[in-house]
Amino acid sequence: MGIFREKVKIANPLNGSLSGKIEMIVDSGATYTQIPPSILENLKVEKKYKRVATGEIIERHAGIVNISIKEETLPTIAIFGDEASERLLGAVTLEQFGLAIDPLNKILVPMSDSMFVQEENQRKNFK
Repeated sequence: MGIFREKVKIANPLNGSLSGKIEMIVDSGATYTQIPPSILENLKVEKKYKRVATGEIIERHAGIVNISIKEETLPTIAIFGDEASERLLGAVTLEQFGLAIDPLNKILVPMSDSMFVQEENQRKNFK
């Protein structure tokens, strides 16, 4: 359910100089953020966990990365996806940041604003 892209900074949580900017698909249908393994390995992100990564039962390695969205930086769990898989900004990360999706304007908004945005969009659609 990716609907737009967002540029973010990702970094190793133990060594912030190991970082880079990437573009990700905002995907509230994905539980976890997913990043190709070559990027996470370049940042020396440790494979600490295993998580089910898709609707099928496919277990993937996962680690902690720092992600910066706009002016805020937080640690979040990231799945080591397939090399060819999309870079996904998932629901867990969005919730950690308190962000929701405004699908009409294709932007991230604070969760507190999302209810207002949805109500406004519904009013516009019913006129």
